[in-house]
Amino acid sequence: MQKTSIVKGALALGLLLTAASALASPTCSEAPQSDWLPADEMRARITDMGYEIKTFQTTDGGCYEIYGWDDQKHRVEIYFDPVSGDIVKQEVDD
Repeated sequence: MQKTSIVKGALALGLLLTAASALASPTCSEAPQSDWLPADEMRARITDMGYEIKTFQTTDGGCYEIYGWDDQKHRVEIYFDPVSGDIVKQEVDD
């Protein structure tokens, strides 16, 4: 009986750790911030792509991240490489 509880506990912990890592932000760049596009320039690029920015921030994974809306008014969360400006990860709510 105790062995079953230990196994169930280990499985539950594994599932929690897997879920937490899936929710973690991606790693976009390990380049020093001196090599990054300036934040104002990146905001302008994102706006030129058709996004409306609600929140713009820097993540621990070396990304520029926005929360906002696309040109279809869908809510988005997007991670950008701060050196190239490329999209690394994007989540869209319909």
